Amino acid sequence: MDADLVKPFVEATLHILETTASTSAKARKPYLKRELPEKGVISGVIELTGDFNGIISISFSEKLILAVVSSMFGEKMTEVNDEIKDAVGEMTNMISGQVTTKMTELGKTLKAKLSTVVMGSPHNVQFIENRPVIAMPYFTENGDFTIEVSFEKS
Repeated sequence: MDADLVKPFVEATLHILETTASTSAKARKPYLKRELPEKGVISGVIELTGDFNGIISISFSEKLILAVVSSMFGEKMTEVNDEIKDAVGEMTNMISGQVTTKMTELGKTLKAKLSTVVMGSPHNVQFIENRPVIAMPYFTENGDFTIEVSFEKS
């Protein structure tokens, strides 16, 4: 998997968490995903089309997403509900916008858009069939999240 394709998603995700919720993250070791269920309780899913096709998911632990959205809203959130789902959708849209801009700067034709937000524990994200999924876990003082990517040339 081309690191140049993955880097804009990582940078955009870290930037959105830092600017919207004053949350900084540290990377753990990436791995090839083998199990289906997501580790988090909610995932924003981005669909990619253009020079390549792909699926990116950003899955958040309950503790982290409650802390992030509490910071964004300025009020304490205590459960993963439709407000949290809407906030994850908005964050995912912001990430998609930044990635689309960055890919254009890199000379790639790519459209990144919010595909869906999936809630529940456990839950599954539909990745591209028969393509590897690379998981990049991160930790913060408020919990964990994982960025998962799967690409194919179009």
